[in-house]
Amino acid sequence: MTKKKEVTVEEKLRALYDLQLIDSRIDEIKNTRGELPLEVNDLEDEIAGLQTRLNNFSTDIENLETGIANKKNNIEESKTLSKKYLEQQKNVRNNREFDSISKEIEYQDLEMQLAEKHIREFEAKISAKNEIISAAKEKMEEKQTHLKHKQDELNSILEETVKEEELLHKKSEEYGKMIDERLLKAYHKIRSNVRNGLAVVTIERGASGGSFFTIPPQRQVEIATRKKIITDEHSGRILIDSELAEQEKEKMSKYFS
Repeated sequence: MTKKKEVTVEEKLRALYDLQLIDSRIDEIKNTRGELPLEVNDLEDEIAGLQTRLNNFSTDIENLETGIANKKNNIEESKTLSKKYLEQQKNVRNNREFDSISKEIEYQDLEMQLAEKHIREFEAKISAKNEIISAAKEKMEEKQTHLKHKQDELNSILEETVKEEELLHKKSEEYGKMIDERLLKAYHKIRSNVRNGLAVVTIERGASGGSFFTIPPQRQVEIATRKKIITDEHSGRILIDSELAEQEKEKMSKYFS
């Protein structure tokens, strides 16, 4: 049986730092997009909301126009009835019949006045809603222009970085498989807990990268031996020596645009 090659601590540290370099580059690419994806989504939501509002107002206007048409029909019906009653009035036999028909004519006149009042009210509402629609359309055009600008900006950035990001994600998975599960989980946990996503850092000016707490010289020597995985007691980050870091940066540079 072939004996499985044991991975040394130094190899683990190199794999971890390679993974860190890859993930940091992915973070950098995402940062170049900044808030653009969110801005695009927000603008799309705003435009969709304005479109819904416009659709609702258009439906309201259609209903009001139907109401106006119905009221105009009512007026025509009242006119027809009034004409009929006026003809009947010419042939009445007594005052009682005359008064009864007069009341019907008066009622139809009131119905026409009420219908005309409703038509004026409906027309005023249509006018007000058309003003709102006009303002909403103007606002939507502005938002659409702004959205196109932001989409073009985002697409330009995506076009420049999409291939590199796809490659880096594959490399991130590939290098992640080189690290044992427990250590990989620890790496991701540290990354999620630190502000800049740096889980593996070098010693800079006697302190771990991103920290102001000094690391004792004896500890620095121990880190340089690469015999065990050492973490910063203050930030929890995994520490490596600068020489190893430089070697891995040079090796991994071929993957970065």
